[in-house]
Amino acid sequence: MKIFAVGMNYIQHNKELDGALYKPESPVIFTKADSALLKDHKPFFIPDWSEQVDYETELVVRISRLGKSIPERFAHRYYDAVTVGIDFTARDWQREARKQGHPWEICKGFDGSAVIGDWVPKEKFLDVQALHFHLDINGKTVQEGCASDMLYKIDELIAYISQFFTLKTGDLLYTGTPVGVGPVRIDDHLEGWLEERKVLEFNCK
Repeated sequence: MKIFAVGMNYIQHNKELDGALYKPESPVIFTKADSALLKDHKPFFIPDWSEQVDYETELVVRISRLGKSIPERFAHRYYDAVTVGIDFTARDWQREARKQGHPWEICKGFDGSAVIGDWVPKEKFLDVQALHFHLDINGKTVQEGCASDMLYKIDELIAYISQFFTLKTGDLLYTGTPVGVGPVRIDDHLEGWLEERKVLEFNCK
């Protein structure tokens, strides 16, 4: 199983990070180790080596068939379910990595950093690319997004990634986070919502 993720895929989040509205010239793709996956509502243990770990709430799709060099017009055939996930980011480490031009594996791919919610078949929705999602922490909504605001749409991302990597059944794609990221703390209770469905719930320890 491979975990793909997309950076800087919402224009307001890019302003949040860098102080400017911009669209990258091509999708910003990175991967997470399989040990990053955290599922079944298990707690997230905040690493003691980082001074700031931020939540990044994202729409996640599940790859459902083998594919390589997939044309964009056929990409919708290659995923079967969606959910909400959290791309946890060691922000202090990321700032340093970006400053020095280093890879993101440590700040993005550490153990437990890819939280995944309960899957919902995509047929349950009229248009996956119009889905709304949000994150509540301790009962308060802290981040909201809509898939229609993605700079690179789901089918574009699948077509792009499949040029370089063979997609396999069970691979995951985190599609990017909207504006509103922020830090988590011990004892925070997180709940992720996909439209009116609560698909994600866990505690930080």
